[in-house]
Amino acid sequence: MKKLFALLLVTTLVFFQATSVIAQDSTVKTDTGAQAAAPAEKEEAAPSEEPAAAAPAKAEGLQVIKNKFIEGDPVWMTPVLICLILGLAIAIERILTLSFSTTNTKKFMSNVEDALNSGGVEAAKEVCRNTRGPIASIYYQGLDRADEGIEIVEKSVVSYGSVQMGQMEKGLVWLNLFIALAPMLGFLGTVIGMIAAFDAIAAAGDISPAVVAGGIKIALLTTVAGLIVAIILQIFYNAIVTKVDSMVNTMEDASISLIDMLVKKNSK
Repeated sequence: MKKLFALLLVTTLVFFQATSVIAQDSTVKTDTGAQAAAPAEKEEAAPSEEPAAAAPAKAEGLQVIKNKFIEGDPVWMTPVLICLILGLAIAIERILTLSFSTTNTKKFMSNVEDALNSGGVEAAKEVCRNTRGPIASIYYQGLDRADEGIEIVEKSVVSYGSVQMGQMEKGLVWLNLFIALAPMLGFLGTVIGMIAAFDAIAAAGDISPAVVAGGIKIALLTTVAGLIVAIILQIFYNAIVTKVDSMVNTMEDASISLIDMLVKKNSK
């Protein structure tokens, strides 16, 4: 988890450095173009042998995102980006953890039953120790109290199942927070942008597109960024919740099977 956060933070720093360089380059190009405009008007443009090479390259993909980030004002776009980074870190960590915890439940239960019938409780516990995942942990806790009676085993399985479910849902509260926070930060940028637009109107004493364009553009870009981040994180959140629900159902079925195994063993 810590390594994942560190990797995402390094990526963010690189992104910020790249955007600052792009902003500086665009400023330099603008100044250079303004200085060269006057001499260029006095001379006739020579026919270009390679018009395709002289045409500016069209910004695509990541370049467009960087430009929009700068145009939307990094002061308001950065908090939204931080929500995306932290939310993705939590989502990726949960997805990896849940994926590594998934096992072949039917095969595991069959191995436990065979070990229980052939070698007893200790052999079944050894199978649980050698298997990863929450179901193996629940089985181990239940088998560890097999000599205390079926009722104690059932209570132990239910209690430890709740613990395992809490561990599987770890971090989802924060992910849900970032889903709600990202659009609110975007709307905050929208309000600030509209305030700036009205301030520009009041200062100019005139309503014209040139006066209000800057503030409205910031307002729209921050709103779009917040909504996009919320949509992305919501998709990850739903996928994780679906995976957790599936694993919880499997845990409940497996717990019932463990009680049945112990009942059959004690009845022999």
